[in-house]
Amino acid sequence: QVDLVESGGGSVEALGSLRLSCVASGNIADMTCMAWFRQAPGKEREGVAFSHTHSNTMIYTHTVAGRFTLSHDKAKNILSLQMNSLKPEDTATYYCAAGAWRGAHCQPLTQWGQGTQVTVSS
Repeated sequence: QVDLVESGGGSVEALGSLRLSCVASGNIADMTCMAWFRQAPGKEREGVAFSHTHSNTMIYTHTVAGRFTLSHDKAKNILSLQMNSLKPEDTATYYCAAGAWRGAHCQPLTQWGQGTQVTVSS
């Protein structure tokens, strides 16, 4: 079992910045990736950024590439997401996950937590 604790959400104006953090504990060594997902009201959950546990590979969805940056402290099992130049369409609940690396994305294998809310006003 892997436990994930997300933090760092909040409300900002467009073009502002936020930093999300996720601390993993438990059987995290069984996982080959960590990732951030998000779900906006009325929309499906989508992958935002993925980090491969055993390499420096990080992949971003095209809607956030160039604005969001992952940091993965593999010794402490902390995955952070620095979000800059935020847009109203980034408004969503953000979830951390750990899972299996599938070449270009991270398949989540952990249960979804409560997430952390990010609200961007125009």
